[in-house]
Amino acid sequence: MGLGGCIILIAVGAILTFATDWHMHGVNLTVVGLILMAVGLIGVATFSGIARRRRVVMPPTPVVEEEPHHHHRHSVDGYSDGYGI
Repeated sequence: MGLGGCIILIAVGAILTFATDWHMHGVNLTVVGLILMAVGLIGVATFSGIARRRRVVMPPTPVVEEEPHHHHRHSVDGYSDGYGI
C-alpha cells in the first residue's frame, strides 16, 4: 500500500467517523472510522520513513590528481607552454 492508499484510508475513516449518521446493528461506524484513520496515519509514517531511507546518496567522486607538465622550453615572447609561438 502506497502513500495514496494511506490517504484514502484516512479519508474514508474521517467520512465514517464525522460525516455519517448510519446505524448498523453490531457495528459502530465511529470506531471503524477511527481505526481506519489510525491505520492510515501509521501507513503514512511508515511510508515516509522508508522513503527517507531510500534516498540515493551518491558516493563522492574520486579526485584524480595529475602531475603538472613541466616544459623546459621558454619562448621569447613570455609564453612558457609553447603555444605562443
